[in-house]
Amino acid sequence: MPWHARLQLDYRLESGRSVARFQHDGPLRILQSLYPEGDATCHNVLVHPPGGLVGGDTLDIGITVGAGAHGLITTPGATRFYKTLGEAAVQRTHLALEAGARMEWLPLETICYDGCHATNHLSLALAPQAELIGWDVSALGLPQAERPFVHGSFCQHIELTGVWLERGRIDATDARLLDSPLGLAGQRCMASIFFVTGSPLGRERRQQALDAARAVIEAHELQGSAGATSPDGRVVVVRALAPLVEPAMGLLRQVWAAWRAHLWAKSARSPRIWST
Repeated sequence: MPWHARLQLDYRLESGRSVARFQHDGPLRILQSLYPEGDATCHNVLVHPPGGLVGGDTLDIGITVGAGAHGLITTPGATRFYKTLGEAAVQRTHLALEAGARMEWLPLETICYDGCHATNHLSLALAPQAELIGWDVSALGLPQAERPFVHGSFCQHIELTGVWLERGRIDATDARLLDSPLGLAGQRCMASIFFVTGSPLGRERRQQALDAARAVIEAHELQGSAGATSPDGRVVVVRALAPLVEPAMGLLRQVWAAWRAHLWAKSARSPRIWST
């Protein structure tokens, strides 16, 4: 029997404190709000108790950040799309930021198990002066467990409404896409981190974001399969391919820390759950 779950999470700035309130229907929860950086930034962990999605499951996640508020969201573990015999499994996430809001969308990786048919859809809407740092890490199969991704499909959609769209569908039987040097070149982990804004970035700040990311890439083991670009004046993105999740996630965390420091003058205070 498929799960249909919905979560609406709202951040508001109240007397200088970013406060999170949520409503849910089905197995989606937000854990206790934490303030390791002080009242201005609220850290939360998004939990899906079943631990994964199968055919027909649908997760709808809606998050709004009010003017001047700052929310950071991560997850306690990977999102898992398991083998599907019927309908596709779908996760839809919509992030909406009001003027002057900040948000960090930092879920752990998505794992596509052999035989899954899945869609992971992320859409962003930012008002003027709003800013967001987010990432996405997708792993195909479990290479270290000798469980490759040889059947099924995965569709990934990332969109800043009206500005930037990245959408791709991977068929497990498409050897040219998966193994060609013009495709994934045999790599099985795709990762990206993006800095998006509601107002066009000035030339100096845009270059600052690119330079900070490229400095991290040049010193990292994935330097040959990673790059930073700015497809629009409101978007800076780093993309990387890796054989496994760990080096890709390590690269993204370093870029996240560099962007926090250079763009927001904030130290990289990692969510506590990352160290457990």
